[in-house]
Amino acid sequence: MIMPKGQQLLLPANPLFIYTTLFLALLLDMVQNITLFGNANWAPELIALVLLFWGIHQPLRVSIGTAFILGLLTDVHQSSMLGQHALSFTAQGFLALLIHRRILWFKLSSQSLQVFPIFLVGHTIELIIRMTSGSPFPGWGLFFSPVIQALLWPLASELLLAPQKRSPNPDNTRPL
Repeated sequence: MIMPKGQQLLLPANPLFIYTTLFLALLLDMVQNITLFGNANWAPELIALVLLFWGIHQPLRVSIGTAFILGLLTDVHQSSMLGQHALSFTAQGFLALLIHRRILWFKLSSQSLQVFPIFLVGHTIELIIRMTSGSPFPGWGLFFSPVIQALLWPLASELLLAPQKRSPNPDNTRPL
């Protein structure tokens, strides 16, 4: 595959790093729900952000099954209807699998615009499940969360790709 002009060649991702970041995102999501904002519906789901990132960059390691398991863990933690986040994360993982080859050709700002609908679909699925189970409408603040997640996409990309970036080598005789 020909690399886009100006894009840096990345080292392979360490599986331990991938699963550690997913676990840390799950813990940060738990801390955020318990202490910082409570169960504020506008707060971004960090686990969905990291899950979508790795689903796009490493689809063979972070699959739809991983999204389902993390969704079940999120459901248990938040005491929500079992399967609500699992279905949402699974749908987001599937959509990430659909666009994972195409999205990497864009700049980070354009990637943010392309992952926004995926986050929006995830939150819409959660809203539909909540509403059909008899919960009241949580408010329009729920739709600020996908916007915040899309705005956090460039920061998450830089942080999660940092260990894979090569140091610039001034050796002109190397082919890569």
